[in-house]
Amino acid sequence: MGHNHSENSSLKHRHGSSANGSAEHETKPVSSEEEFFGLNSYVPDKSFLASVIGVLKVVLCLSVMAINTSFWFCLLLLLLPWPNARLYQGNIYGRVTGAMLIWICGNSLKIRGEEHANTKAIYLSNHASMMDVALMLWLTPLRTVGIAKKEVIWFPFFGILFAVAGHLRIDRSNPEVAHSSMAKVAKEIVEKDLSLGMFPEGTRSSNGRLLPFKKGFIHLALQTKRPIVPVVITGTHLGWPKNSFRVRPAPLTVTFLPPIKTDHWTADKVNHYAEMLHNLYVKHLPECQKPLHKSPAK
Repeated sequence: MGHNHSENSSLKHRHGSSANGSAEHETKPVSSEEEFFGLNSYVPDKSFLASVIGVLKVVLCLSVMAINTSFWFCLLLLLLPWPNARLYQGNIYGRVTGAMLIWICGNSLKIRGEEHANTKAIYLSNHASMMDVALMLWLTPLRTVGIAKKEVIWFPFFGILFAVAGHLRIDRSNPEVAHSSMAKVAKEIVEKDLSLGMFPEGTRSSNGRLLPFKKGFIHLALQTKRPIVPVVITGTHLGWPKNSFRVRPAPLTVTFLPPIKTDHWTADKVNHYAEMLHNLYVKHLPECQKPLHKSPAK
């Protein structure tokens, strides 16, 4: 059912390039992290024409999501008796749709550490934009499921497909129910041999700066013993800001950090692990996305 890594890599770069921007696979570290991010030299175009183009790109993105979601929803309905096939097609939907959305937006994209994206793991990403969702759908390996609050089903286009494809939802209405939901998620991940993609901040940052981490991913790591692969995304808060209806050609980067083993983790150090992971993101984010105040977890 799956593709080998070289096939995945070529698929990503083929869809991630355009006349306006291209995806580059970084194999060597650059001399300056800030130079790699490219945000210091980015100056947003505030002209009327640029605004119109940015709005039209959003309209096109939403149209593509509607068309792709309608097609794959019908396909998944036909595959209802076969959950593995539904999950596989859900992953293909994510790869195709995520790549198309990034291509339409036209942002330059650099990817590094992609060799760390080929293992069963919990893939964590910072979250400041809808672009982060597109990138995670596109770049995480096959047999990766997402996790979201149960209300995601009401999200236009995407929500119903999320559920039908076999992705996981949790009820956060109260701590006891949430704990039970997380235990079910962990059990399903282990039994079905899945990877998991999630945003540990729990919501999008309004200004791109890293928010405190919720601790749910720590409990999932303790129960599944899956390694954690931190995915550091930069520039998306400028490319498609929260609550904005236009996109901008800000440079984007995606960095897969080496997997962090969790099979020796213990429940009495949850706060320590959350702070360790939060500090790792702070270290690898550009200055404009580092938190102003230290608050690693809540």
